[in-house]
Amino acid sequence: MPLRGVRSLRHRNFRLFFAGQLVSLCGTWLQQVAMTWLVWELSHRPSLLGYLSFASQIPMLLLAPVAGAISEHWNRRRALLVTQSLAMAQALVLGVLTLEGWVRVEHVFVLALALGMVNAFDMPLRQAFLHQMVVERDDLANAIALNSSMVNGARLVGPALAGVLIDLVGEGWCFVLNGLSYLAVLAALAAMQIVHVRPPVAETRLWTNLHGGFRYAFTFTPIRAILSMVAITSITSMPLSVLMPVFASEKLGGGAGTLGLLTSAMGIGALGSAMYLAARRSVLGLGRVMALAALGFALGMIAFSFSDTLVLSLPILALSGFCMMLQMASSNTLLQTIVDPDKRGRVMGLYGMSFLGVAPIGSLSTAYLARPDVLGSSNTLRLAGAICLAGGIVFLFRLRTLREQVRPVYRKLGILPEIAAGLQASAQLNTPPERT
Repeated sequence: MPLRGVRSLRHRNFRLFFAGQLVSLCGTWLQQVAMTWLVWELSHRPSLLGYLSFASQIPMLLLAPVAGAISEHWNRRRALLVTQSLAMAQALVLGVLTLEGWVRVEHVFVLALALGMVNAFDMPLRQAFLHQMVVERDDLANAIALNSSMVNGARLVGPALAGVLIDLVGEGWCFVLNGLSYLAVLAALAAMQIVHVRPPVAETRLWTNLHGGFRYAFTFTPIRAILSMVAITSITSMPLSVLMPVFASEKLGGGAGTLGLLTSAMGIGALGSAMYLAARRSVLGLGRVMALAALGFALGMIAFSFSDTLVLSLPILALSGFCMMLQMASSNTLLQTIVDPDKRGRVMGLYGMSFLGVAPIGSLSTAYLARPDVLGSSNTLRLAGAICLAGGIVFLFRLRTLREQVRPVYRKLGILPEIAAGLQASAQLNTPPERT
């Protein structure tokens, strides 16, 4: 990757965050695969995988907007120390229950719900905290892309390691290792030197702030369109993630190792997309990238539903992971660029709701539709792909209108003049690069 692709790492606080989160997120993916496989081994019921996903994600739908509004009054570094400590405790409790042989499906569900409540506060805090770690606006998009690279780099290591460790030592040690991995991010947060500046929020009442955030996001068409596209992609991606153990076991004839390979294949593609975004010079053109990525992800899901060999499934999932992360990270970057600073926490709370909060709808739908007497696993995935495809097409057709509405924001931020001066070749061809 060119040096410009890692330019945000020159900020000391972000370097600490990047290193700590990289270790912690490997543990998170380790636990995610182990927890899903544990429920599958305890029940062999595809519907329970959907309900497990629902339990872990429903708090995001209910709490993320509230968390985003509250976070604008908190010291975000201290709040993240609390949320990360609680997540560590959850992992260690799950590990002890599993190692002692006491774990039951209901225990996993309760602890997944508890972690979901923690994540509902943690996600908008982390997203808004990027602005305090990376103080130069020109480096923010790169920091978001590197953050996505980190998530997906961990997605390569965590699931693959989970597949090995589950076979060697069982799920319990995966949970314990995840718990210990939080020490890295806690140490990084403790070492940061952050000046807490309370954003200029006019109203301090929670309901007033919450209502103002919703009104701001949903009356500005570009933000509303981006959040809607994120929600569609999130809902339709759930059959792919929820049913992965079913495809690994029943369709491909594998075990935990196969599940780890499938998940890692998506991580490889997602990491590639994050590296591509990190190397970009500007946010211009990300609207079209979002739309095309949604279309590619939809086609990838449909193709995977027909695959019955590991050799074919792995590259399909790599492409799907590339497109899904490209769509999500582009959305995140665009939102953080165009949103007003005093509403950033609230809008990122709504992003969390759109990204993970609506996923329970997809999880519950998957749990019902994937039953053999309804659609079955493969047809459920094909239906999800068709819905995502339709959403991407609609967004693509609306893109011209959205560009016109975002241009004044880009001019106010000075983005358009900077790019026009920097891209001399485009200027010589009389092709103004004013693209959302």
